[in-house]
Amino acid sequence: MNIYRFEALINRDHTANIIVVANDEEKAFQLAEIELEKSYMKIPQIEELTLFEKKKVGNGAAYVLNQGVE
Repeated sequence: MNIYRFEALINRDHTANIIVVANDEEKAFQLAEIELEKSYMKIPQIEELTLFEKKKVGNGAAYVLNQGVE
Protein backbone atom coordinates (compact mmCIF):
# COMPACT_ATOMS: atom_id res chain seq x y z
CA MET A 1 0.00 0.00 0.00
CA ASN A 2 1.07 3.54 -0.69
CA ILE A 3 0.02 6.94 0.56
CA TYR A 4 -0.53 9.56 -2.14
CA ARG A 5 -0.69 13.33 -1.71
CA PHE A 6 -2.63 15.25 -4.33
CA GLU A 7 -3.38 18.91 -4.91
CA ALA A 8 -6.52 19.85 -6.82
CA LEU A 9 -7.39 23.14 -8.48
CA ILE A 10 -11.14 23.54 -8.13
CA ASN A 11 -13.43 26.02 -9.86
CA ARG A 12 -10.35 27.96 -11.07
CA ASP A 13 -9.80 29.68 -7.72
CA HIS A 14 -9.57 27.15 -4.89
CA THR A 15 -6.87 24.63 -4.02
CA ALA A 16 -7.57 21.47 -2.03
CA ASN A 17 -5.13 18.89 -0.65
CA ILE A 18 -6.17 15.25 -0.74
CA ILE A 19 -4.47 12.32 0.99
CA VAL A 20 -5.28 8.82 -0.30
CA VAL A 21 -4.13 5.31 0.63
CA ALA A 22 -4.30 2.90 -2.31
CA ASN A 23 -2.53 -0.03 -3.98
CA ASP A 24 -1.76 1.80 -7.24
CA GLU A 25 -1.80 5.25 -8.85
CA GLU A 26 -4.88 4.63 -10.98
CA LYS A 27 -6.97 3.73 -7.92
CA ALA A 28 -5.48 6.67 -6.00
CA PHE A 29 -6.60 9.15 -8.69
CA GLN A 30 -10.10 7.61 -8.69
CA LEU A 31 -10.36 7.83 -4.90
CA ALA A 32 -9.09 11.43 -4.87
CA GLU A 33 -11.82 12.48 -7.31
CA ILE A 34 -14.48 10.62 -5.32
CA GLU A 35 -13.41 12.26 -2.06
CA LEU A 36 -13.49 15.71 -3.66
CA GLU A 37 -17.03 15.12 -4.91
CA LYS A 38 -18.15 13.89 -1.47
CA SER A 39 -16.64 16.93 0.27
CA TYR A 40 -18.71 19.57 -1.55
CA MET A 41 -22.47 20.12 -1.61
CA LYS A 42 -22.27 20.94 -5.33
CA ILE A 43 -19.96 18.74 -7.44
CA PRO A 44 -16.85 20.87 -8.04
CA GLN A 45 -15.24 21.58 -11.40
CA ILE A 46 -11.84 19.88 -11.01
CA GLU A 47 -9.53 21.91 -13.23
CA GLU A 48 -6.35 20.02 -12.35
CA LEU A 49 -5.44 17.07 -10.13
CA THR A 50 -1.71 16.79 -9.46
CA LEU A 51 0.10 13.96 -7.70
CA PHE A 52 2.75 15.54 -5.47
CA GLU A 53 4.01 12.64 -3.41
CA LYS A 54 3.91 8.85 -3.18
CA LYS A 55 5.32 6.90 -0.23
CA LYS A 56 5.07 3.40 1.14
CA VAL A 57 2.76 3.18 4.11
CA GLY A 58 3.11 0.77 6.98
CA ASN A 59 2.66 0.39 10.71
CA GLY A 60 4.44 3.19 12.54
CA ALA A 61 4.96 5.34 9.43
CA ALA A 62 4.69 9.12 9.78
CA TYR A 63 4.86 11.92 7.24
CA VAL A 64 5.22 15.70 7.28
CA LEU A 65 3.02 17.85 5.03
CA ASN A 66 4.79 21.13 4.34
CA GLN A 67 2.79 24.27 3.60
CA GLY A 68 5.66 26.22 2.06
CA VAL A 69 7.25 27.05 5.42
CA GLU A 70 11.03 27.40 5.34
